[in-house]
Amino acid sequence: MVEPNYLEKVLPKLVELKAVRIAPFSNRLAHAVPPYVQGLRCLCNFEALRFSEPIRMLAAKMVDRMVKNSSKSGGKYVSVHLRFEEDMVAFSCCIYDGGEEEKREMDIVRERSWRGKFRRRGRVIRPGANRVDGKCPLTPLEVGMMLRGMGFDNTTSLYVAAGKIYRVEKHMAPLKQMFPGLETKETLASPEELAPFMGHSSRLAALDYTVCLHSEVFVTTQGGNFPHFLVGHRRYFYEGHAKTIKPDKRKLAQLFDKPSIRWQDFKRQLQDMLRHNDVKGSELRKPSNSLYMYPMPDCMCRKSDARIEYSNTTKTT
Repeated sequence: MVEPNYLEKVLPKLVELKAVRIAPFSNRLAHAVPPYVQGLRCLCNFEALRFSEPIRMLAAKMVDRMVKNSSKSGGKYVSVHLRFEEDMVAFSCCIYDGGEEEKREMDIVRERSWRGKFRRRGRVIRPGANRVDGKCPLTPLEVGMMLRGMGFDNTTSLYVAAGKIYRVEKHMAPLKQMFPGLETKETLASPEELAPFMGHSSRLAALDYTVCLHSEVFVTTQGGNFPHFLVGHRRYFYEGHAKTIKPDKRKLAQLFDKPSIRWQDFKRQLQDMLRHNDVKGSELRKPSNSLYMYPMPDCMCRKSDARIEYSNTTKTT
């Protein structure tokens, strides 16, 4: 039964404006709901929702350019969500280059963004423990070594989705050297094309999101909403199985911090990690899991049924 209030007040506005902004509510809806409600969720999230036209138009051009630049691999490319921005490095409390200059820079960023949170009495920062626990953002160099260890060679077309990388020239140089075919939104789109989006981080992220959505393989290096929704969207987009690499960062820390390890041993362990990720690409949703990250089986096996039920439900008054 459709609520009269919706038909009389909400629907006319939706028809008039073509879009509505709804305060976050997904966490208030139970995971266990009737199939027609779950079907509506699927349709809304994976079919109905769209980025604005300017974003869609530029993103489509970027995807097309990325595919053309990947001609050696049949138009297929790997995308990486690289979280090595200044604020991520600061928040992690991990040590990278070390030294007083890095400490001073990170202290300034923490104070500017979190105002004393990291200076509270009793707060103990243990960078070494954070790294062992897999909580440190991977550096571009570490991402490159991981991918090469997994078997991606220097002919691989790589798209890097990221904000402003910390000390970008220094840290991105080794990744570009390992993958000469590396692209970013700044290289795929001209400054003139990007100009309307500058200063709007969410709009820039939407461009990254779309290019990552269409990649053959998606690599997530840190948590957050971006990979959470993208992994689920890709599973839906590729009808159940999407090639996603979510590395075991605890294991990676052990490997990276073991300078005596032989390259063949390093490769073997990385390829084992890759096989494990491939198995989990089509993982089914458990009762407590988010539908948006695990659309199977709710959105997949009954995709057509969901559309039919949704259509019938909207006709009920």
